[in-house]
Amino acid sequence: MKNGQLRFEYHLSQLQELITKASKQKNPALWLYQHNARTPLFMLEGLAKLYAGIHNKKKFSKIKEHVKLLEDAIGQIDYYDAFAKEFVTNKKIPAVIKNYLQAQSREKIQSLNEILHENNWLGDDADRIEKIRKKLGEADWQDEKEEMNSIHQYYLTASNIILEFINEKNFQFTNVENDLHEFRRMIRWLSIYPQALRGCIQLSIAKTTAPKYLAKYQTKAVQTSPYNILPDAAEQNHFLLLDKKRFYALSWLIGELGNIKDSGLKVEVIKEALLQTSKINEKDALAQAYKLAGPGHKTIQELLDASEKVIKTYCKEKNLESLIAGVAMFKK
Repeated sequence: MKNGQLRFEYHLSQLQELITKASKQKNPALWLYQHNARTPLFMLEGLAKLYAGIHNKKKFSKIKEHVKLLEDAIGQIDYYDAFAKEFVTNKKIPAVIKNYLQAQSREKIQSLNEILHENNWLGDDADRIEKIRKKLGEADWQDEKEEMNSIHQYYLTASNIILEFINEKNFQFTNVENDLHEFRRMIRWLSIYPQALRGCIQLSIAKTTAPKYLAKYQTKAVQTSPYNILPDAAEQNHFLLLDKKRFYALSWLIGELGNIKDSGLKVEVIKEALLQTSKINEKDALAQAYKLAGPGHKTIQELLDASEKVIKTYCKEKNLESLIAGVAMFKK
């Protein structure tokens, strides 16, 4: 079995174990959500996304569609459930909003249960994982050296697409979902791939002194994050090397934008609940949402402006262009 297929198998086996356990539960979707099934789904989605850009696009795109459907469904549960839990002890949040979020959580859980059965992840006809394994067995896997060159090129292309996106926007964001969230999604994949690829991407410490501006990104939280500890190289001989300090800078940016995004989504979810549970127009719902979000809560545009500022600084420093340190070969 080639390295690429082994990587899929590692995460697929984790998912299969979770689904097997979930199948014995009264509410499989809730159990999967509570037991972090989203992580192996993210890993599989990342692998499928990457390999679709390297070879066998049709096969891997199909795999990506199936795992993304589950991942998105769990993400929807998390979205409503997280805010429902955050607001539960907040006396300023009306009960009608809390009830709406709890109802949405239950609805999304039911939706995931339906997806699990309709797409044959669970039930008497459960064969989705074996179908994925069959597609993986039919793929035209490359040898290690060829694959590493392909992954290197893919990373370069992905980075260029991100830079094109931000240049087209000219660092001007007007929408949380289409601008901020989309940009964060794009850069987050660059940090997910090293985990998903199980060792063929490693962090490199530059021989020259790192620029002083990188110091602000090297926080304790970033340096100790389990997401920044990459899998061991194992039997791999060819590697894509990423500059360690710039990888940490990327991690810091993802986290910072996540905090800004969550502040914006807090307002958006309250506004949604108000619109769905009372006779109110959108303008008044937004004004009320700001008040309920807490004193001094920033407006959506202020949050977008804050995200523009940190992204502009990061990009002006050419951190993304300098992320890849090179390709290396090591014979054991």
